[in-house]
Amino acid sequence: MVNNLIAVRELMNDKNEKDVARKSGMVYAAVLSLLFSVLTMLFVGWALDAWLKTSPWMLVGGIVLGSIVGFYQFIRLMSRT
Repeated sequence: MVNNLIAVRELMNDKNEKDVARKSGMVYAAVLSLLFSVLTMLFVGWALDAWLKTSPWMLVGGIVLGSIVGFYQFIRLMSRT
């Protein structure tokens, strides 16, 4: 059993490890892009609600717009992997 594990480990090369690191980095970037898009537009909607006294409609619109932009970015980044 131990010999099998050693053999498997020897078969893994630098290229596979770099590829896994690159793909996990792309996934991390895509998730952060989605999160920050929603949070940014949520804040913009909240600020517009406070300024225009339209509570909660700009906040809701900001969440929806942030989700659309975030998912667009998420899909665009994930299609590169």
